[in-house]
Formats: sequence, structure tokens, C-alpha cells
Amino acid sequence: MAINGRFNGIGWMVRQRALYVAMLLWLLLSGVGLLFSRHTPLFRGLVVGSSEYLVMVVLMFGLVTLLTRKRPVIDLGQRAPERGIAGREALAMWAYAAVVMVAGRLIGQHLFGEGIALHLNGSLVGATRVQSPIEVYMWAAYNGILLALIPYVVFRMRGYSNEQLSLKSANLKSDVLVIVVVLAFSAGLDMRGTNIFQLTRHQQLVGGLMSFWLHLFGTDLPIMILIYSILMPRYFKLFSPMTAYLLGAVSYPTMHIFESGTRYDSLRAAAMSLTFVYLLFIPPGLMKSFLTWRTGNAWVHVWAYHAISPHVTVDTRLIVSDFGIK
Repeated sequence: MAINGRFNGIGWMVRQRALYVAMLLWLLLSGVGLLFSRHTPLFRGLVVGSSEYLVMVVLMFGLVTLLTRKRPVIDLGQRAPERGIAGREALAMWAYAAVVMVAGRLIGQHLFGEGIALHLNGSLVGATRVQSPIEVYMWAAYNGILLALIPYVVFRMRGYSNEQLSLKSANLKSDVLVIVVVLAFSAGLDMRGTNIFQLTRHQQLVGGLMSFWLHLFGTDLPIMILIYSILMPRYFKLFSPMTAYLLGAVSYPTMHIFESGTRYDSLRAAAMSLTFVYLLFIPPGLMKSFLTWRTGNAWVHVWAYHAISPHVTVDTRLIVSDFGIK
């Protein structure tokens, strides 16, 4: 696999024009959040919290760069087909994802009073309702089958290997080291708030295992396959490395625009919902995109920064509540 010599760590990144455009857009987004905070105080805490977490993400960038300093950088663009096909495949995947997400919104509202999103109600933030076990199972099955299994099978049938889908490690020892260090850092941040250690031992064991498997199928694998296995190599084929990386990062919040609590019945509600989603999910999107770019392995972000932290360390509380685990 050819190497993309244009990546030379953090120093290279800060010289990219696309990075400063992204920073300007983040400031504008934060400004909009502060405007909304005049009538909705939640936004002020969100703007401050997201900016603080962004600093933590940059520190994790530094850790990953240090741990992988001797590794060559794989050109993800070479894992995609020629530009014309890559562009059509990327557009087709987004069209498919849009249909699945809109249908999930409508189906969930009809059956349960709330749409099927990429996260359960209350994930990372406070829950507004208790979900029934059947709703949780349907959420995991719907997302896992339609956003992970079907896209994976289709692209395998189109002739793409696991390596081309960034599902095969090029340096297992280094990947494991990155996973352990980033997971420890992220889990440590999780301990600052409500977490699994505030539950009983039985809730930790039973709820933790259930949370791991349900979230793996409900959000971890869909995000990995759709964005970081399929879309991200095509972004690198179509755009400059920095632009492709940022598109990978912003794709993550875009997949969450129908999270619980979002409303699109008025222009103001839509603006508030989108502002909330992008402020909340851009920082983790940046980290997931960076881990995939630097290691060339989409599994790294799943184990280091998704499946366990936060979906076991934090979201076990949701599963304990929804399933009534004592």
C-alpha cells in the first residue's frame, strides 16, 4: 500500500488551510450556541463543555502521534476506486444512510413515540424517558442490520477486501498500544461524571455486558462501517488529506441529526437541534477520524474510543434503567 508522505504529525496539520477554515466554522457554531443560550441556558454549558473537551481531544492527538511516530502513514485514498466511482459510491452511501435514518425516525415515532437514532435516549446526556427492552432490541437490530451488515456485505460483494475497507491491521502491536492508551485516557475522563462504578456489582456485570453488545450493534459497528470503512477512503480519493480527515470528522455528527430531543417542526427548532448535535459530536468525530487516518484501521476507534468508553463506562446506566436490572 502506498504511503502518503504529506502527513508529518501535528506540525503538518497546523499548516493546512482547511484546518483554519474548520476552526472558524467551529467558532461560528459556538457563537450560535451562545446566542441560543440567551433563552436556553443548556447551550452555554454545551459550548463551554464542548470546547473544553476539544482541548482533551487535541491532547489525545498528541499521545497518538507520539505512539505512532515511527509508523508510516497509509494513503487511505488508495483503498478506494478511481475518482468517478469513489464519488458515486460516496453519494450512494449518503443517500442510503439518509433513507435509513429518516425511516428510522418515522418508524420509531409510530411504534414507540420517539425515532430510532444512532444513540439511545439519554446516551452521554440525561435520559428523558425509560425505553422498553423491545425498543432497545429493535434499535440495535435496525441500525446493526441496515447501517452495518448490509453496507458491509454489499461492498464485499463489489470486490472490496477487508484491507480496502480499513478492517485489517497493518501493525497489530502498535494498534493495540494506541487502543490501550487512548482507552485509559478516555475512560479516565468518563470517571468525572456519572459512570459504571456508581452502580451495584450485579448491575456492572450484567448491565455492562448488555450495554457492550447492544451498543456494538446499535451504534459502534454502523459508524465504523458506514463512515470509517466506506466513506473515509473515498473522501481521501476525492479531496486533500486534511479536507478528507475533516469530512470524516463531520460525518459523525451528521449521522446523529435525528438524536432524541431533536426537532425539525420549525426553523428555530431545526437550527437549535443542529447546533446542539454538531457542538456535542464534532469533538469525538475529530478523534475517531484521526485514529482511523493515523492507523489505517477502523477497528482502533471502536475499541479505543467508542465500544467501551463511553458506551460501557457511561451508558451502562441507561441499560440498567431500561431493563430494570437490580
